[in-house]
Amino acid sequence: MPRMLDVSEDVRAEIGDAEADRLLVGDNTPGSYDCTSCRTPGDSEQERTSTVLFVGDETAVLAFAHATCIPSQVVQVAEEQLQGAVRSITGGEGPDVGAGRPQDAPTEQAVLGITSGLVLIDDELHPALVVEPTGAIARPGTDGSRGDEFLQLLLEQGFHPVHRTDQVPAVLHGWSILLAMGQLHAVLQPGTGGGAPVAWWQAHAPLQVTEGWRTAANKSQTVLVFAAPAGSIGQQPREDLLRDALDRAAAKGLLVAAAMPLAGT
Repeated sequence: MPRMLDVSEDVRAEIGDAEADRLLVGDNTPGSYDCTSCRTPGDSEQERTSTVLFVGDETAVLAFAHATCIPSQVVQVAEEQLQGAVRSITGGEGPDVGAGRPQDAPTEQAVLGITSGLVLIDDELHPALVVEPTGAIARPGTDGSRGDEFLQLLLEQGFHPVHRTDQVPAVLHGWSILLAMGQLHAVLQPGTGGGAPVAWWQAHAPLQVTEGWRTAANKSQTVLVFAAPAGSIGQQPREDLLRDALDRAAAKGLLVAAAMPLAGT
């Protein structure tokens, strides 16, 4: 049976006309799938479905998503990140959690997990991102024998210690949050020597955020970024529990934060 499938010109150019046509008539296309954006089930026989091609340096992975979540597109990823994309495609992460590698981290080190949520400060909801590595982060160029230096590295970059979460953190100039088509793509930091901004964290697949989060971000044009060492926050199913975890980390001196301007919409 033909599928309700969208194959963009970019995807077609990558996979070739023959493969694209086979997909459109139902060959090599699963009827049901887990959306690579929102991670909920989809059915290409019942609803419009986007083809999403993750392309690395040498390999490529084809995934599927609800057309209402993201359009058909090609997503460029570093080759070492492609395994993370594969885990994402197979449903290894929740709808508001993304993972990416810090720019300077060697491949054997942990990746950074990012969770989006709304934080209430002075009776106003602020869009926030919570960054927590999956393991200890070593200083680039070292063997990790000095222990987890994640917080110290962020303090050196201009993040501020957080002892209470009832105040908006100071703006970290030169950094920004890249949001495109309503999805989180990257956390950008200043380039070396005054060059163009570079990705400090980059999603291996665009991270879907809630409508409420996007509305708050577009209103304030600022996103609060909190960061804590591995094991300090954990995966919390609700925003009130996430706030409780942030409060606990702050009380233990394990939380840093910064406000960053929003780039994109």
